Amino acid sequence: MDNLRCDFHIHTTYSDGECSVEEILKLYACERFDVIAITDHALDKASLKLFTQYGWIPRLSEDSFSTYLEYLQEAGKKARMEYNLHLIPGMEVSNNTKEYHILALDIKEWIDPDLPVPAIVAEIHRQGGIAIACHPEEKIGITSQGAYRHLYENREQYRELFDAWEVANRHHLFPSVGLMKVPYLANSDLHRPKDIYSWKTLLKAEKFNTNSIKEAIRTNETISIFLHRS
Repeated sequence: MDNLRCDFHIHTTYSDGECSVEEILKLYACERFDVIAITDHALDKASLKLFTQYGWIPRLSEDSFSTYLEYLQEAGKKARMEYNLHLIPGMEVSNNTKEYHILALDIKEWIDPDLPVPAIVAEIHRQGGIAIACHPEEKIGITSQGAYRHLYENREQYRELFDAWEVANRHHLFPSVGLMKVPYLANSDLHRPKDIYSWKTLLKAEKFNTNSIKEAIRTNETISIFLHRS
């Protein structure tokens, strides 16, 4: 078992990130990370329509998901061979209309963002993946409702549903999530290179064993968070 420096919430040019997958690999290798998950946005239909009206069409969709997943799997081979970095494919199931975002790590199939929260998590688990509640206290959103607080406001209903909750996202700490005493992670929610200098997760697992990493997240017994700086 190794102590692994991890970031499980990263966006690329497949959604609203500035960096290509290759640029992400180089960035995290230079900063000496061990494990990353690339989790581009999958949008609900209403949000997708809104973005399209403003001229932005995300590359990640139900039709493109299999290509996206294959690309990340190939990138994972390169990450290991060239950068000694473990890449876990995933996506951020993003329902901006109903104000919840859910990280889906190590999934095999598209997940519909218009599904209700319990159904999304059930589908992630059916595929053998990990479900993480994203930035549950974040107060800034991109829609008129815009708070993304649905998960936190319904925390008693959902607290046992998720494998982990983000207790820190980029520069923000969520003390009330910590007080829930649920399994937790800290992630950058990286959209641009400078976002790497933010809260991260340290956990103990086998570096190139995704099942070992997932189990470490679930049990949450060997996890701590740290503020990464250059």
